[in-house]
Amino acid sequence: MQKHCKCPLLVFTVIYDSTTCLCLLRLLLLAELFVHSSSRPAHSSSLCGLLGSMIPQVDMLMSNAKKLHELSENELSNLAATESRLHGLPNLQHTAAHFNSLKVNESLSQLYEFIQSIKLHVDWLKTAKDNFSLPSQSAEGASTHLLQLSNLINTALNQIGEEVPQSPAPSLPVASTAFDVLLFSVELSERSQTFSSWSKRVLRHLQRKSRCPRH
Repeated sequence: MQKHCKCPLLVFTVIYDSTTCLCLLRLLLLAELFVHSSSRPAHSSSLCGLLGSMIPQVDMLMSNAKKLHELSENELSNLAATESRLHGLPNLQHTAAHFNSLKVNESLSQLYEFIQSIKLHVDWLKTAKDNFSLPSQSAEGASTHLLQLSNLINTALNQIGEEVPQSPAPSLPVASTAFDVLLFSVELSERSQTFSSWSKRVLRHLQRKSRCPRH
């Protein structure tokens, strides 16, 4: 006996018993589930672990960045504001549209480049401080956490098959006096704190994008 099996979007003519319709419906449901699941980004526990390890390093970078100038809040407030002279530092985008358009591979590559730039500035500041016998422990600490971040991102890029970018060395100014070093340290402190907040926001977004479990 010939029967018509009506299913969503499709009509089959079959010459079997009624159980055939049930089998076809099950196959259609499985196919639909497969399409939906394959369209979502795959969860990678190792990538999520790396992203999770980056955030404490960013927090420690923020802590050290606040102390790069070694000034008290009162001393800092009495220091006259000066124009930016560290032109090699990265320019950050803070708009919602920018964060909504982030992709894992592109964002990690950009983070890597930005970190390399900031680390070169921090290492330069440490050398300048040492030249004038100024305290440089915070600069050394910031450099250490930037290196840790760099290594973690390097590993993540290799894991997703992305090439690690090679950044050109930024142009660094000349610090001719101890006061120059102080002014540069204040500017680098502020810019590094801004970068820390920005990069933490980027990493949180990438965690959501990669469907990492919340802790």
